[in-house]
Amino acid sequence: MATTRGFARPYGVALRYLLVATVALGIVYPVVILGVGQLALPAQANGSLVSVEGEPVGSALIGQSFTDENGEALPEWFQSRPSAAGYDGGASVGSNYGPENPDFLAEIEARRAAIAESDGVSEDDIPVDALTTSGSGLDPHISPEYAYQQVTRVADARGLGETAVRGLVDAAVQGRDLGYLGEPAVDVLELNVALSQLGS
Repeated sequence: MATTRGFARPYGVALRYLLVATVALGIVYPVVILGVGQLALPAQANGSLVSVEGEPVGSALIGQSFTDENGEALPEWFQSRPSAAGYDGGASVGSNYGPENPDFLAEIEARRAAIAESDGVSEDDIPVDALTTSGSGLDPHISPEYAYQQVTRVADARGLGETAVRGLVDAAVQGRDLGYLGEPAVDVLELNVALSQLGS
């Protein structure tokens, strides 16, 4: 009998530890972290949603497509960086093409020609982020250079003055994190929301 109790005792201890750990790490810890997030950083904890008239239109953290049903860029909107994930938040992925892959090079040249035509610029002046996808395929930002390049097209398509549209880009440029990390960037969704409200 003593031998049986001695044999079973470690299993009882392990079971109790499992139950305590399950409650502590599976219930208490997530609830505490959720509470801290909601109190300290509610916008970030809820997905950094961007709203128009109280209705969410997307997240400031995930790129969106501003194209028609055929995938053609809508000239009245600032265009996002290309996405290998199709702007699907559940399918983060890069293209995985090497720099000399023929399909990759063909995609770059097709994008270069299309952007040069739509924006009325030289193919040599198109910023690299307008041509290549990000590692995640979900980057919501473009470079200020690419945003400014699109000003004339957007202004013409909307019948707006270039100065007003350029002012929106000026206001949308985000500096480097902590003043020295990364590069200045423009969140396309937030810029397009400001554009939609221009003159309203």
